[in-house]
Amino acid sequence: MRLEITPEVSLEESELELEFVRAAGPGGQNVNKVATAVQLRLDVLGSPSLPEAVKQRLLELAGKRVSSEGVLTIVAREHRTQERNRQAALERLVELLTSACVRPKRRRATRPSAGAKRRRLEAKRRRGAVKRERGARGEE
Repeated sequence: MRLEITPEVSLEESELELEFVRAAGPGGQNVNKVATAVQLRLDVLGSPSLPEAVKQRLLELAGKRVSSEGVLTIVAREHRTQERNRQAALERLVELLTSACVRPKRRRATRPSAGAKRRRLEAKRRRGAVKRERGARGEE
């Protein structure tokens, strides 16, 4: 089965590694017996489905969630069932991949207009005059 990210990018489900572990925190005896938290792993650098540019943007976006080997780990433990935590982890992965697929716009260098320069200098002159007026006066 394939996980659709965008029309151009999709991910094989075999590339994902899901591991269920015990969740920490409150929950009574249930938390000690049932492994409901999910750890989803994706080898970003080794993924044949992702284009190189998307891999680089994904590594930047994921930050601390990526290991030094390039493995992205997403942990979901907010729900009480394995299935809902699995869905939450997959949704977060799709959201992260979708934002990594968006190419950032290139910044085009611009210059301030003559009017903007004039207004800026006039505002500076007015502000300077206000401050000069505040200064110590001669003998009155």
